[in-house]
Amino acid sequence: MTAAGAEDTASTGQPAPAAPAVPPVPGRPGEDGWRRLDGRTVAVTALVTAGVAAGGGVPVFLGLAGAMTVWQASAFVLAGAVVLIAGSAAADHVRWRRTRYRIGPERAELHTGLLLVKRRSLPRERIRSVDLTAHPLLRLLGLVKVRIGTGEHPGGDSTLELDPVTRAEGERLRRELLDRTLARDHGTPADGELAALNPAWIRYAPVSFVAPALGGAAAGAVLQVSDWFGAQRAVIDWIGDRFRDTPLVWTVLALTAAAAVTGVAGALGLWVEMWWNYRLEREPGGTLRVRRGLLTARSLSIEERRLRGVELVEPLGARLCGAARVDAIATGLTQDEEDQHADHRTLLPAVPRALAHDVAARVLREAPAATGTRFPARPLSARPFSSAQPPTAQPVPEMHSSELPLTARPLTAHPRAARTRRLRRAVGAALVPALLPAVLAVAVGWDVLLYAAAACAALLTPVAIALALDAYRALGHGISGGYLLTRSGTVRRATVALQRGGVIGWTVRQSWLQRRAGLVTLTATTAAGAGAYHVHDADESEALCFAADAVPELLEPFLQR
Repeated sequence: MTAAGAEDTASTGQPAPAAPAVPPVPGRPGEDGWRRLDGRTVAVTALVTAGVAAGGGVPVFLGLAGAMTVWQASAFVLAGAVVLIAGSAAADHVRWRRTRYRIGPERAELHTGLLLVKRRSLPRERIRSVDLTAHPLLRLLGLVKVRIGTGEHPGGDSTLELDPVTRAEGERLRRELLDRTLARDHGTPADGELAALNPAWIRYAPVSFVAPALGGAAAGAVLQVSDWFGAQRAVIDWIGDRFRDTPLVWTVLALTAAAAVTGVAGALGLWVEMWWNYRLEREPGGTLRVRRGLLTARSLSIEERRLRGVELVEPLGARLCGAARVDAIATGLTQDEEDQHADHRTLLPAVPRALAHDVAARVLREAPAATGTRFPARPLSARPFSSAQPPTAQPVPEMHSSELPLTARPLTAHPRAARTRRLRRAVGAALVPALLPAVLAVAVGWDVLLYAAAACAALLTPVAIALALDAYRALGHGISGGYLLTRSGTVRRATVALQRGGVIGWTVRQSWLQRRAGLVTLTATTAAGAGAYHVHDADESEALCFAADAVPELLEPFLQR
């Protein structure tokens, strides 16, 4: 049985050519250029399976030891481990024997499978990424896993995975498949290193949202593992004995502090694993390359011709410490489903904000710009909308700020009506948790619930108001040279610099409340990044003017002066 890849059928109308009869030597081209994966994949699979068997064999042995002798339990566990390791190694040997790949002048091809033979191929002009990863065992043997993708969607027919090949072969594939622009850009020197690891950046790891999540996960893991061994009650009783004479409030604070310390330690370890040996560089031919990882080494590549902009992200904790990270807005980026930590968009981890602005500008080759920042001033109105009141924000005259990085340039502020909307929503959200205890207090006559509702409202309302005011101060939009800029958010503040030529459409949304306030939410649609970037609660005529100036003639048919 043979299953031909979608790319083969769509492009040629004929099934892909069969694998050569003469098997190629691993790492060397055989007949017609076909190559094999590295044969050490069988040993890697056997060792990984042995580790899994050892980890799973311990609880199984402890469970069997209570029902039989130690020697019998050991025999059962060892026999199961041998069968599991041998079966996995044999299956991987068959996979290795039946897997071939070839990089031709027009297509990258992969043939694999025994009973169900899969023949997939990707046109080389559609290949957008060639990423190399290597966990510690692969690194010890000098091997890497190569993922070749078109970026259309994760997995499936848009990705070819070569697991594993030698590191030299992986680098050869990456250069051959991504350096196709060298012929056009021959003689253009590489920009070299754009950013490199500074160990001091680790100080921003504990203030990320990962730390509390890891702390909670650690507490849950302790209870879950103890439950597997039937010791959950003993663990709870042991903790209770430690705090038997401690007031409840101090007990909760102590347990929260323990979880926080655990979360901080986990966040530090995760940061070291993800970002150690980090380096961002621009290579010849116009490719941005990110290399990082302590135990699992990763090499991610983004072609500059697919880059549509950058996003400067400031999570609340990092922003309070004056830090930000930089994400790429590009087409052809896919998320690795097997590695949840391999975010292909992140070009720079959380670093001092000034450095993040500088790296973002250098990535876009916009440091500094010569055009300055220009803000729309021509009043426009749209047929579907009617402004209930005159614009509350005065047009901002043309400003020149070429000395500032692109993502740090001044933006047009939004009208005060946007602040009012945020204050109303924040106060409402703060009072909702206090509403239920208040209703119960009135219904059952428990005064303690009424006090709890009042305390909840007194604590949450100031915090909500502060966040609402901060969210309003973040709002802004503008045009700078070839980029449109927009900023919003408080818990996650993001400043987006998007190429004006990358905008393929505009969506203008106006609710009933927005219409009464003379506000609109403008959405720029693009094929890159998240696909849509918003200008929230901008003045109606100013937002339409901004859209018309950012991408001329795209919105003009729907506007009247």
